[in-house]
Amino acid sequence: MREESWRPDAIDTTVPSVARMYDYFLGGSDNYQSDRDACEQLLKQVPSTKVLAVNNRRFLQRVVRLLAGEYGIRQFIDHGSGLPTQDNVHQVAQAIDPASKVVYVDSDPIVLAHGRALLDENDNTAVIQADMRETDHILGHPETTRLIDFSQPVAALFVSVMHCIPDDDDPAALIRRVADRLVPGSFLVVCQLVSDRPEIRKFVTDFMAEATGGNWGRVREEHEVTQYFNGLQILEPGLVEVSTWRPDTDLAPTQLTDEWIEWGGVARLG
Repeated sequence: MREESWRPDAIDTTVPSVARMYDYFLGGSDNYQSDRDACEQLLKQVPSTKVLAVNNRRFLQRVVRLLAGEYGIRQFIDHGSGLPTQDNVHQVAQAIDPASKVVYVDSDPIVLAHGRALLDENDNTAVIQADMRETDHILGHPETTRLIDFSQPVAALFVSVMHCIPDDDDPAALIRRVADRLVPGSFLVVCQLVSDRPEIRKFVTDFMAEATGGNWGRVREEHEVTQYFNGLQILEPGLVEVSTWRPDTDLAPTQLTDEWIEWGGVARLG
């Protein structure tokens, strides 16, 4: 865990952050007591959350490895990337081709500070602080245009972040805006938290909205996430619970309960 004396200016560390909570679930050290307390409260109601976070991270790594290795993708934009941890997108992609370019996007200023420190010597990688709803700003950012050639295929990643987007901001429209800016042969990777149990959807949505000061959207249902992929060519095995998306081992942790799951998949733009 982070030393409590390290408090970046203008950051209220008494308010939990989704990025830092995710970091805590993954065993990271860039989190504060408020984040840890919120995570522990969440685990009391949805005990599968920690395993879900681990499986979600492994899904991201498998997808990047597939897109870089089998489809030759060399450009990635990771929306809502969270804090750097092990086997980040650039590490997976650059293990296949060191020339791979990665832009990380997150609104948490701590992500910006830590990401830039870690990536300072990696010219093919950048971190920008932005709200992932700000498509024009993100795609037109100097760091993005320095690295990403939009005349070539790009993988746009929205992994475990769409539940942070409120309905009023139309998450499906966000996906379409990004898709419209990418050339054929590009990919969209999208998953979010879903549950078929109304009481779980309500509890988690209300809890996270209050805990994060409103920086939250909604736990949704599978049919709502399906709408994100309208008109897109979805890769096999389709839209699934992410630990079952092309698993590369039988040893991955399984969720202890199914009160909620991370659900989504990968689509190719034709």
